Amino acid sequence: MIKKIFLLLLLANLSYCGFAWIYPEHRDIAALAIKNLDPVRRAEIERLWSLARKGQELRLCPSTIDTGQSRKPSCLDYAAFPGIAGDHSTSSADMLNNILNTEWIMRVADVAAELKIGIANAKNRSERLNKLRDSDLKLLRVDPEYVTRAGSNNVHFMLARPDVNTTAKQYFYACFKQGAELNAAGTYAWYHLSALLKAEKFASDSLSAGQKSELILSALADEAFAIHFLEDMFASGHVAGTWGNSAQRKGTHDYYDEKGLEVSNWNGEKMILTGDAFILPLDLDRAAADIQLSLTQVVDAAFRKGPALIAAKEEVTMGPDTLNVSKNNFMPIHKIDTVYGRLLNPILMPTPVPGLASGLGELPRFRSEIGPYIGLTAAARGNVVFGGFGYYQEMTGVVPGLEMAVRIGLGLEGVLNEAGDGQIFLDIGWRQDGASSMKLSADPDLKQFGAIYSAIPARDAFYARLRMPFYIIPGDVLIVAPILYLFNRAAATRMLTKAGNGGLIPWQIGFVTSIGRFQFILGREVAVYLYGWPKNADRYILPVEINGMPDQVLVSLRTTQLEFPILEYRPFHTFSSNQTASLVVQVFGGFDIPGKCQVVWPEGFSAPKTTTTWTIGLRIAFDWRYYFSNKKS
Repeated sequence: MIKKIFLLLLLANLSYCGFAWIYPEHRDIAALAIKNLDPVRRAEIERLWSLARKGQELRLCPSTIDTGQSRKPSCLDYAAFPGIAGDHSTSSADMLNNILNTEWIMRVADVAAELKIGIANAKNRSERLNKLRDSDLKLLRVDPEYVTRAGSNNVHFMLARPDVNTTAKQYFYACFKQGAELNAAGTYAWYHLSALLKAEKFASDSLSAGQKSELILSALADEAFAIHFLEDMFASGHVAGTWGNSAQRKGTHDYYDEKGLEVSNWNGEKMILTGDAFILPLDLDRAAADIQLSLTQVVDAAFRKGPALIAAKEEVTMGPDTLNVSKNNFMPIHKIDTVYGRLLNPILMPTPVPGLASGLGELPRFRSEIGPYIGLTAAARGNVVFGGFGYYQEMTGVVPGLEMAVRIGLGLEGVLNEAGDGQIFLDIGWRQDGASSMKLSADPDLKQFGAIYSAIPARDAFYARLRMPFYIIPGDVLIVAPILYLFNRAAATRMLTKAGNGGLIPWQIGFVTSIGRFQFILGREVAVYLYGWPKNADRYILPVEINGMPDQVLVSLRTTQLEFPILEYRPFHTFSSNQTASLVVQVFGGFDIPGKCQVVWPEGFSAPKTTTTWTIGLRIAFDWRYYFSNKKS
């Protein structure tokens, strides 16, 4: 079992949802950009869209903006394309294929519309986080690659600046050059140029009507895929500076998306940005204005209004571009000529200046609950015990106790957001119980003897506590995930993501409230307490009958107690870059099974019958973790 647990620890580099604006926000930005085009260009993009729809009228909406679209949409408008790009596809070609030929993409659009309504109606932060978590789980069910699609690189993020004196020209050259880490600015430039070249070719008179329809659909697809990453560049969590391990990137991303970030753009204009699911009207206007410039260039190229791009010497294909932003980690060779550079300049200069790389002047980093850790836990507890181990002990009492344990674990709570709970851990510890409040019998005279005559005396135990999410039934992750990980890491990631957020049937989903987080956890956690091991067995006084008269015997007994937490509450949670601390309150149930009973006194007396005791109780634990550093950046 230990080997399997350590195999699971290999999942510390689990990919996560590091996307920027959520689907409905991407769509809203694009829709506003199209709406704000000047009347001539607005009419021209509608003409291009009408031509691109030839043969796809049932799937593609009549207008670039379907103003009445909500739940269960019957078609997809052009404004939806950037929301599908990147997050639900890996290239322009993949995106267009998903849009035109799959049914699951319509379910994605439905989930996105539901999320937009849910966020609009959310009364507070807690409701918003729960809506986001629920939406992510639904997207994972309808789009199995949702979590893992962008996990291998930082394509949705801006590269961190290496130096405070880095100029715009130096920065964007570093983003575009061959061999640079795949990034939002470089990916935008790649796909925008592809769209411009196709639009310019579309303007040629040498194409048939069918070829023009095919080519302009490809051009619009490439532009939509480019727009997705240009929009990402206005999300605060993607501007803060992308470096550190996966947990730091995720935690920093989530923090600045919600709390906002003061930045300047390359033109020197100051602004405050927010991010995913926290978009403000000013964010919407700012991003849409830049998207409008990008769309204008493509429309102008299609109607021969823009500068010729022949000097770019890029091969122009009829189909949408195939650069895979999930499988490629570095920018391919790209000829950025002078003309194209002049076109990019007015679009890129309004984008935010990203944060600095690791070092002096870096923005504060925050950690998400992802990765392997070692920790300590201390707990105070109170058990209500229904009966003692003696066959005739049927009274009820209370047993207080204290615990201390060392923990090794894997944090997966932050894979989606803080409403999730995918933690895996193993505790090895010691527990000390006080004497039970119930006596050997109901005889009031026994009270004067205090703890000596308690039905269950003070005792201690070594224990192990295992926590693990499950997919369908308790324990299935422990058996299936390590095997699945060896053969299909993406499938293992999906299984753990679902398991960590309520399972296939999400009856154990966590709920964030203004006073803390609640979760039904029966089956996720079990503790085994060994009383009387490995030292001498504990001694108990048990009531018996001798010749029909009540009497007592002294016995030695080892017992095994199993405990199953049922409901969990976390009222607060604090964290730094590598440590976390939280308070955990659990309601639990369990039972204590007696082992072989041996009579100590009187000698030669037959061992009396013993019985299992049942218990319910409350456990209040302090959970401290130290996350191991990950040098990956």
